[in-house]
Formats: sequence, structure tokens, C-alpha cells
Amino acid sequence: MKTSFIRKGLAALATIAIAAPALAGDMVTLRMSTPASETDQRSLALADVFAPAVADFATYEPHYNASLIKQNSELEAIASGDLEMSIASAQELAQYFPEFSIFATGYVHQDAEHQVRVFNDALMDPFKKTVEDELGIKLLAVMYLGRRHVNLRQSKDELTVTTPADLAGVNLRMPGTDAWQFLGKALGANPTPMAFTEVYTALQTGSVDGQDNPLPTVVDAKFFEVTNQIALTSHLVDLNYVAFSKAVWDNLSADQQATVKAAAETAAESGRKAQLQKEAELVSFLEEKGLAIYEPDLKAFREHVQSQYVGSEFAASWPEGVLDKINALGK
Repeated sequence: MKTSFIRKGLAALATIAIAAPALAGDMVTLRMSTPASETDQRSLALADVFAPAVADFATYEPHYNASLIKQNSELEAIASGDLEMSIASAQELAQYFPEFSIFATGYVHQDAEHQVRVFNDALMDPFKKTVEDELGIKLLAVMYLGRRHVNLRQSKDELTVTTPADLAGVNLRMPGTDAWQFLGKALGANPTPMAFTEVYTALQTGSVDGQDNPLPTVVDAKFFEVTNQIALTSHLVDLNYVAFSKAVWDNLSADQQATVKAAAETAAESGRKAQLQKEAELVSFLEEKGLAIYEPDLKAFREHVQSQYVGSEFAASWPEGVLDKINALGK
């Protein structure tokens, strides 16, 4: 089904590229659809840094809270010519290209700087080319989302998370892709697929026991109002890629292309710095809100999660030697 859609998407893109050539002086509208809020650091970086940098030839038009395109449908929208930009996760891309699951694997990326080194390394070239050739999407930069932790409704007295065994039976909201669901199981929980926009109410009503996100997202989405603890599992140094329509890209001049790429990279760096600073400040804020915040046995989690991937269908799709190259770029 996906392969069929991709071929249809490519045909649509070819039609767009032929039927709508860029004209000198044309202003390009860049619609960005994201499930993130307007105050999310990624949203702020793109609005405050990317948009002004391309303003001479493009109008940046952001749509927040999945108000334009349903979450997890953005890549299809770009491929079909109905959207120009999104911030795409490795988990989303793994739906089309299973090899991308390596970038959504627990305890693979070490930190924000490691993410950038990996994205800019030659090892990423085949990944980028596949997305460009098959979906008609260029990956321009990597954005740091943060270290994901387990955030629960239960108090620490009711449930203290020390090892993955403690998460047995816990309904943990995870996005609905296979890669996300596998990670939830690898953590020891019962992963529950759910759109991000539904999570607050689900936590409030007890439809789920918890969710996993970086601390800034916990604050931005006000999950601290409906949860009682955060176990600092740091199980995923999460990322998004700035995804850009190749049909639009191909209609830009070489100078405009260079400006767009530089703007995306500068915005990503701005967002990365802001997110890292925000993470460092938020533990005390959340503790003041009454949440218990503590670190579980990270060695137990790391060993358990990695053991779940070894021999799994996800690891089977990883190109030979890529994990070793990723590790070699670490500290």
C-alpha cells in the first residue's frame, strides 16, 4: 500500500514540477504543518529564524497543533503536493523505509551534538537520497527534540520505576507507528497508540497511565497538570528532520536553495540551544509543581532495550555497519 502511494505521489510531484515552473520574482508559499504548539522551541526557531531568512522569496506559513494536516500524514501531504514543509520524525520515515528505525532506537544517539554529527556524516547520504527519490522530500537539517522520559499519572509512592519490569502493565501513550510501539514494549510498558493532541485528556481521564516526551514538551503541553512523576529514563535522544518538498526545491534558484538550507540549519541550531537550556531549567520547575523526578537504573534500562532490538525485525532492516559508524561518531 505504501509503495503504491509513493509511486502515485511521485507522479503527482512530476506533474506539479512540469505544470508550475517558478517564475523570476515569484513568491513561494511554504506551508508548515506540525503537531507541535506555537510555543514549542522547534516552532519558535522556524518562525523566528527560518522565516526571516527566506522572506525575500518565500512566505513561511506555519500551522500548529496539527490544525492543517493530521499528525503522521504530513509526509504523504508533501509527496502529493498538498504541503511544502514539516518536521518529520525518524519513526514516521520508518513507516516507508524501515532502515530509518535505527535513528528511533533507544540509546543509539548519545546527545544533541551526536545527532548533528550523524546527520552531517556521509553515512546519512543513502538515507537522504532514498527519501528524496522515493517520496520527493529533502531532509534539510536535524532538530533536537530532547531526551525522552517516562511521565506517569501514578505517584512515586504508588509506582516507583527502577527497572523495565516496573513498567509491566503500564499503559504508556506512544505514537502509533510500528517503530514507536516497539520502543514502548522494549521499555517494558504496554504501548498505547494515540495522537499527541489527545494525550492531555487521556491522562486527565486515566485512559492512559502515562506518556513519554522530553521535559520541555511536558511543560509546553501542561502534562504536569495531570501527572505526578517523571522517571528520567533518557531512553531516546529524540529528533525531527526539517522536511522540504523537492518539487518546490527544484523550482528555486541555486542561491535560493542555499538560503533555504542555511536557514533550516541555523533555525535547527537555535532551537537546539534553546531546548538544551530549557531542559536544564525545568527539573526544578516541575518539582515545584509537585512532580517527583528521579533517575531509575539506566544500566538496566539500556541493557534491556538494546537486547530487545537485537534480532528484531527492526534491526534486520539496518544497513550493515551503520550502527558501528554511528557509535564511532559518539564520545
